[in-house]
Amino acid sequence: MSIKTITIIIITVLLTAALAQNTDDVTFAFLFMNFRISKLTIMITMTVIGFVLGYLVGRPKKAKFDIEGYHDNIHTKEDKNTLSDEDRDYIS
Repeated sequence: MSIKTITIIIITVLLTAALAQNTDDVTFAFLFMNFRISKLTIMITMTVIGFVLGYLVGRPKKAKFDIEGYHDNIHTKEDKNTLSDEDRDYIS
């Protein structure tokens, strides 16, 4: 098993234990309203929101820049001189 899998299992077990122990009703205030709701519902809702936000922030970008394809489109295979004047000045 990888460390990532073990970490996910440990977090899941701890989260399940915390949710199982907090089932009593509490007063929840949101803006100008008060609700009588169980801790379990609040904790599950916040956990789901946290996972969704974590996924949205941590997901890879859809398109990656292909530098080799970009270079191949600009320069033909027959063209041996692929340096720009700016690059030649920098090297000199």
